[in-house]
Amino acid sequence: MVTSEAVPMGRISTASVLGLAPSFGFGDRVGMATPGHILAMRRGGAGISPIFAQQSIREMSRTGRTPEQVIDDAQRAIGACEWGLPHGADADHLKSEADVDRTAAAGFTFFTIDPSECVQQLADDFDGPTLDDHFASIQDRVYWINDYIGREIKLGTGRTITFDATSLKRAAVKYGTAIQFTIRIGAYVERVQRAAGREYEIELSIDETPQPTTLAEHWIIAEQCLRAGVKLISIAPRFIGEFEKGVDYIGDVARFKSSLADHAAIAEQLGPYKLSLHSGSDKLSIYPALAQATRGRFHVKTAGTSYLEALRAVSLRAPDLFREICDFARSRYEVDRASYHVHASLEDVPSVNELLNDSHLRAVYLEDWQTVPAGRGFTAPGRQILHCTFGSVMTHPHLGRALRQCLVDHMDTYTEMLSEHFCRHLSALRLDVK
Repeated sequence: MVTSEAVPMGRISTASVLGLAPSFGFGDRVGMATPGHILAMRRGGAGISPIFAQQSIREMSRTGRTPEQVIDDAQRAIGACEWGLPHGADADHLKSEADVDRTAAAGFTFFTIDPSECVQQLADDFDGPTLDDHFASIQDRVYWINDYIGREIKLGTGRTITFDATSLKRAAVKYGTAIQFTIRIGAYVERVQRAAGREYEIELSIDETPQPTTLAEHWIIAEQCLRAGVKLISIAPRFIGEFEKGVDYIGDVARFKSSLADHAAIAEQLGPYKLSLHSGSDKLSIYPALAQATRGRFHVKTAGTSYLEALRAVSLRAPDLFREICDFARSRYEVDRASYHVHASLEDVPSVNELLNDSHLRAVYLEDWQTVPAGRGFTAPGRQILHCTFGSVMTHPHLGRALRQCLVDHMDTYTEMLSEHFCRHLSALRLDVK
């Protein structure tokens, strides 16, 4: 584990690159969670490197924050808490050169490229003629396809990846444009950071697809990006199972573990680079498998769970305000859920007026996120209603200010809740914890 002297009070440590060390991203949508994240790291994060400043352009837009504010909020807390160990700063879900410019200028060091808008999401369902038509339109841009025809790759797990003509066409149609986009944005990050004399790391996010990433797709995407010089430190595939917001993993953990081992073998043979788990909040049931399969070469990204802990603090210290937030969140949920993978419906959750007891209200809207039967649904969709509506709540002229003021008035409560919550996350990821 890396060690260093604590930063003296008032001196602010800047973000750095973290390399292949196991790492954990603490998203902070409110801008007040870093003290709790630091306390969790001190209590339970030995051997794991943190990313305190982490936010996507989409989240910044919804919360009304700028890249500079995200960095500054984290750095003030880092200085005040005298955190002196390495930490990163993640510019998440970048989709353009303009996104890179804004976040690089603010001091981010970890750039997550999101090519999801370039992925042909329907390719897996194309019949033969439709697939041929789409392939013909991009054939001149997927020059690499001939490199794979007839190849067989033996993984360290004993699994063999084979590339036949049909699967290659499908991969080319599905990801060909996304690969080009990633290479272009990766090169742009390189130019911007080199011109400024700053180090950087790149993560590739390919997790936002309906179907899991196949081993052949993972191999092609990673190999083509690496050959083009993209400085990949981690890749987030779309793993098997469901990674819904606000709840634990939905699926067969044993099957996930087997699939994960194959993806980890690809990352080892081609990189090495880390495997990244997006929508990683509250997925404690699969954390041990992730740590073991990757032998500690992992990155976990969380965001909404810190906001939900803020609401938990509000529910205890200002229950009437929590009621207002829940009621407003219900009014916004159908609109705000559009960009998130969730299944909760308003009909699944009693309205605020039906829950007169404050502790019952808190239980229905915030609890039971770990009780997810394998392969079936779950009984705590209230968390998803609150998770998806964070932007509407935080930019509301009354609720947003009231929420922040409540946290200011009860910062010790919020910090302690975050520490307890994330100590469970970090402990489940540590290889030295049995």
